[in-house]
Amino acid sequence: MRLLLSGRCRCCSEKAAKRRQHEEENASPFKTILEVPAVWRRVLMKMSQNTPDKDEQTSSTKKNISLPISRVRLIMKSSPDVSSINQDALFLTTKATELFVQHLALSSFNNGSGKETNSLSYSDLATTAEETETFHFLTDILPKKILARDYLKSLEQMQEEEGKVK
Repeated sequence: MRLLLSGRCRCCSEKAAKRRQHEEENASPFKTILEVPAVWRRVLMKMSQNTPDKDEQTSSTKKNISLPISRVRLIMKSSPDVSSINQDALFLTTKATELFVQHLALSSFNNGSGKETNSLSYSDLATTAEETETFHFLTDILPKKILARDYLKSLEQMQEEEGKVK
């Protein structure tokens, strides 16, 4: 007899157990982070919270956003392609920007050198932008810092190489 005490056959019970295990493993995209300090755990908790329903008041929706909506509106209006901005689009853009900045900060912290001091530095952000394909488009905005004399040396070397080629 293939029935178990639960009333299911063994193969169905095994499938259900595998499905539960898969759901538990894939419940949060942040499960891959092994050791996260308390500061970043709070950020992860905020990121994984559900967004409010439409029935809730707008005051409670504003509590879920850390960035100033007026600044985001100003940045969006600076684009010549934008004539008017829907409130829902403004909210979603603000929330998406906030989540992106949190993701960048968390990735930079995990890849950076600030784990010992529990801090995040510009060099961590620049390194993440340069080394991670997802953030590679930020390399112009977050370049690695170099000393002026090092830049002048590399510029002279490039000019010498161009002179040799011609």
